[in-house]
Amino acid sequence: MPQVLEFKLPDLGEGLTEAEIVRWLVEVGDVVAIDQPVVEVETAKAMVEVPCPYGGVVTARFGEEGGELPVGAPLLTVAVGTAEPSGTMTGSGSGAGPASGAAAGAEPSGSGNVLVGYGTGAPPVRRRRVRPEGLSAPAAVPAPAAVAPGPVAVVSPLVRKLARQHDLDLRQLAGSGPDGLILRADVESAIRSVPAAASTSPMSAASSAPSSQVVRPAVTAGASTGPAGERIPLRGVRGAVADKLARSRREIPDATCWVDADATELMAARAAMNGAGPKVSVLALLARICTAALARYPELNSTVDMEAREIVRLPEVHLGFAAQTERGLVVPVIRDAQTRNAESVGAEIARLTEAARTGSLTPAELTGGTFTLNNYGVFGVDGSTPIINHPEAAMLGVGRIVPKPWVHEGELAVRRVVQLSLTFDHRVCDGGTAGGFLRYVADCVEQPAVLLRTL
Repeated sequence: MPQVLEFKLPDLGEGLTEAEIVRWLVEVGDVVAIDQPVVEVETAKAMVEVPCPYGGVVTARFGEEGGELPVGAPLLTVAVGTAEPSGTMTGSGSGAGPASGAAAGAEPSGSGNVLVGYGTGAPPVRRRRVRPEGLSAPAAVPAPAAVAPGPVAVVSPLVRKLARQHDLDLRQLAGSGPDGLILRADVESAIRSVPAAASTSPMSAASSAPSSQVVRPAVTAGASTGPAGERIPLRGVRGAVADKLARSRREIPDATCWVDADATELMAARAAMNGAGPKVSVLALLARICTAALARYPELNSTVDMEAREIVRLPEVHLGFAAQTERGLVVPVIRDAQTRNAESVGAEIARLTEAARTGSLTPAELTGGTFTLNNYGVFGVDGSTPIINHPEAAMLGVGRIVPKPWVHEGELAVRRVVQLSLTFDHRVCDGGTAGGFLRYVADCVEQPAVLLRTL
């Protein structure tokens, strides 16, 4: 017996509360298998394909592409199970429906796939209502005005199309089929009972959408009393970045110090490394220098708990690095960077960077950082005053490495020079600690052999 089950937008993890629908992967009327991806959504952290825990026929979709839905809002409904002899679907025809191949009335099996924060166990068994013999099927009658949001018991796409053509709200109908299934006869009966004037009046979009669904259309010019011009919604990655940077400026009393360093010897050391094995990037070397510096100055690998009025020094270094992508700025995180050598760090940077470019980073790979390394030299600039990646305590910025006049061993020479900037939370340390950290980093850049003393 078919059951219409509602699949809600699952909790995608890391405290995310909403997601933007980027692309629907199924249409109403499509047959889907258990764990088949049905929609591609973009959160503030990553692009995610959401699998459906049920197999059967898609009977409804909630939300349009470009709109946003909160976690827990209805995403789609699926008719699952075996059909009656005159029905439109069977368990085997649905590919992998929860009741595929089972006898009618058997408990549907659930998906084995689990997203963060939601399990896809077997749905509750729905008892079939048995109509006493001798009673005819009830006619379709309007339901009470206040209808609770939920799945619409419709299997056939033709029934939905017929209802749409006559502006008929299926949520206002009581189906005469098994388990309240709305049949074509129910829709036709309701159409005949509605006055012509009412049947041609447009329906309110709000009345046909679930109350928990939130679809936010893009704001267009002229929709606000503010200044005229192109208006771009702050949502997705751009919105998350805006929120985090604004919070950082509000909550963290930051300060910045910087120094120019002669990177000629570091570049020579890198060339020697690359000649003897797998190539190591400059960013990987700087990341390894950072972990060594944080071991000496652990104050900068911390966070502040203002409610408890405590500084929390963190035992592991989860090193974030800024990466610019088509979707905006993201900060992938290298877990336990303090345990990795330069080659291992470089391999992880390459993997995470490629995932960032393809939009396949997971929320876990974009959160939990304790210190951030920002190489803005790739944009051809020398310096910057980084904004701390809240709730971290510091960020090291690196400018471009370019030939410049430099006094080397008492003589003027052309050397490879880089500017290093450290922005730090003044609550966790004073300038002496920040200056010591930055000076150690600069010393390792200028004389890579200095790093050997700490390895």
